[in-house]
Amino acid sequence: MSSIFFKTVLVFFMLNCCFNYANSQVFLNPDVDSIIVRDNNKIAADIYLPAGNGPFSTILIQTPYNRLFYRAGLPLGIEKNLSELRYAIVITDWRCFYGSSDACIPLTNNTIRGEDGYDIIEWITQQNWSNGKVGTWGASALAKVQFMTAREKHPAHICAVPLVSGSQFQYDEYFPGGAARTEYIEQLSGIGFDFSTTLMNNPHYNNVWQFVENNNMFPDEIEIPMLHIAGWYDHNLKLMINLFDTLQKVSPAAADQHILIGPWAHGGFGQTQVGSIQQGEMMYPEAEKFNDSLAIAFFDYHLENISNGWETKSPVIYYQVGSNTWVNANQWPPDGNTSLKFYLNENNLLTLSEPAQNNLNYSFEYNPEDPSPTIGGATLKQVLLQGPYDQAPVEQRNDNLVFTSEVLESDLHTTGSVVVKLHVESDKKDTDFIVRLTNVYPDGRSILKNEQILRMRFRDGYTVNDTSFLEAGVIYPIEIELPPQAITFNAGNRVRLIISSSNYPRYNRNMNNGAANMYPGNSFDAVFNPEIATNTVFANTNNLSFIEFQTPQFNFTEKIAESKAELTIYPVPANDVLTIEQTNELLFENPEIVIFDIYGRAISSQKHYRNHSTHIQLNVENLAEGFYILSVNDKGRTINKKILIQR
Repeated sequence: MSSIFFKTVLVFFMLNCCFNYANSQVFLNPDVDSIIVRDNNKIAADIYLPAGNGPFSTILIQTPYNRLFYRAGLPLGIEKNLSELRYAIVITDWRCFYGSSDACIPLTNNTIRGEDGYDIIEWITQQNWSNGKVGTWGASALAKVQFMTAREKHPAHICAVPLVSGSQFQYDEYFPGGAARTEYIEQLSGIGFDFSTTLMNNPHYNNVWQFVENNNMFPDEIEIPMLHIAGWYDHNLKLMINLFDTLQKVSPAAADQHILIGPWAHGGFGQTQVGSIQQGEMMYPEAEKFNDSLAIAFFDYHLENISNGWETKSPVIYYQVGSNTWVNANQWPPDGNTSLKFYLNENNLLTLSEPAQNNLNYSFEYNPEDPSPTIGGATLKQVLLQGPYDQAPVEQRNDNLVFTSEVLESDLHTTGSVVVKLHVESDKKDTDFIVRLTNVYPDGRSILKNEQILRMRFRDGYTVNDTSFLEAGVIYPIEIELPPQAITFNAGNRVRLIISSSNYPRYNRNMNNGAANMYPGNSFDAVFNPEIATNTVFANTNNLSFIEFQTPQFNFTEKIAESKAELTIYPVPANDVLTIEQTNELLFENPEIVIFDIYGRAISSQKHYRNHSTHIQLNVENLAEGFYILSVNDKGRTINKKILIQR
């Protein structure tokens, strides 16, 4: 198979992260134009216009993955239903890619992507169908270019919706815990973003990384409202939260920064996409297409000046996995968290009490030539599973340690950081410790929720001077911080921690030999002089090992409540009448109930006075069949539920 054909097929899958293809073989037929930018090169563009004479606000999408694939269906829930199109949509190929390949020049100018974005917006404003307002949208690389464009400050660039990426290029994006992300680097190289030589030359944090990070982190230059859309199972989650937090502090548009975090992976191929109901082996119907609904509401407010209540929305809206509820907060993590520790204990248990023994430890062997496999998680490579999957194939091996709590008697809510602190020993000069956090269901499924790695030579930091090798017989305390999470381990489930020394090919395999060059032969996947390591984890009174969660102090009248304890909506599907039942008397007293269509448009709004009744009945006979979002608001609290009208 030729590399060109491979990339074309791969791009087809990558674009699935932005929309769902219709089954029909009929493609859209946009207007095609070439946009001349400041150096007189031409950028290829497809233009989709609504019915009517306009003028229209515009949504701009800049892609390196071939604009032609959007002819199979537009994003934001539009697909091929152009009768629903209310915005002009302009989709351009990046300079050097596909239709804009002739515009390629040596990219010595780091601002050229943003300058092209500025020039494209300028061209849009000069068209007779444009009203002079432009918003941008796109996922992954299509998100990064939005930050570059915003940095150029075109006055017509009103707002932006970046999905599953921030502006940054960071050391720990490519070397988490000091170990190369093998599959990630290979995937990027396969789709035209080959940074492998630069990465190979800079495996430690240094002045190069400091320059790159500083040059791509510019929150004080972001002067437009943004809706950042992230996923709990996405590899860019921590990066996006860090950027959002910084924007809230220093951006001139700090008050207009919002972040939506859903139960989504990065997407790119298959059924697991941002906003899709299926994520790995799990289903999240309450989150399906909520990203599109919120994005349309955001664009309507900022581009069309539609009074839809956007200004009242919380800066942070996140999905509590397990409780399956959307939660509003002013910041991440939410206020009021407290620490809860589960200790590694005897009989491979995770317990709330510290171990009583003073000599308890567990050992396992790690062979680089037979590594523990990657089964799902925050991956990117096309051949790997992505999202939450059962870790049974990992747990059945003998090269790991598995610690499990007793069955939970009540729901365990976690929101915020997760830290694993271990005391460890190895008989080799260098090795890795990898932790996987899973939620064990009553049927025995052990579903991956979070994971992270630490390469032991980097236990004290990531510069050359920070690194040091291990000494046999010495016990080392280590700390592994996992990405942020919002997970409820439901009553009847169990918490599980898997400890191993490989997770391949997500992470580079440590050869355990202590070689100065971790990547011989200029390869992130080389096997060179491997040694089998015996690694030990201590769990005793002298060397405590534990996983530390952040748990909210729940006040159901002010913060998060489980959907099953808050609101029940029936029947599903509904026909003419919909009943809302509250099981918590204090939750909503006199709520305003707003129904939005899937494009975020408010269809109806009613104020209800309960008179101490726990039931509210809504007449929905005038609603057409289809999905809607029901939003219940009162006293600063909002709960959004997806409803289906079917007759």
